[in-house]
Amino acid sequence: MALKILEITMASYNRVVIVGNLTRDVELRYTPGGTAVTDIALAVNDRVKKNDQWVDEVNFFDVTLWGRTAEVAGEYLSKGSSVLIEGKLKQDRWEQDGKNRSKVKIVGEKMQMLSSRNSGGAGGQPSRPHTSTEGTSTPAQSAPQQSAPPNDEVPF
Repeated sequence: MALKILEITMASYNRVVIVGNLTRDVELRYTPGGTAVTDIALAVNDRVKKNDQWVDEVNFFDVTLWGRTAEVAGEYLSKGSSVLIEGKLKQDRWEQDGKNRSKVKIVGEKMQMLSSRNSGGAGGQPSRPHTSTEGTSTPAQSAPQQSAPPNDEVPF
């Protein structure tokens, strides 16, 4: 009796969810075709144990947002804003000074604002979260707080 060996191929999966605070104001720009795009940077705290003490370490991640998500970010986010990003990892590769370089960044596909428009910083109280995805935007189910913009001012 012959032994059959099964070949199993593992499918790829590329998803990332990250929560952090913007390290600078959003600079919205448009491609020649008119598509909105912005590159934001998020600071994400990580608690690690060093010598029997817990300390915060900060990691920085670059995120690119496209389309309506980029426009919403440009209108409502500023330095210090807390935001949740869901997307995928992308590796950019280029040559500089004769050496191959690369950088991994996040391409944001969904965005949820976690701090109010006026709080501006990490210390602000969260307001009604808003979710923005490419082409569509819907408010998340949550009780609004006073610092949230009135519904007639929200562009989605």
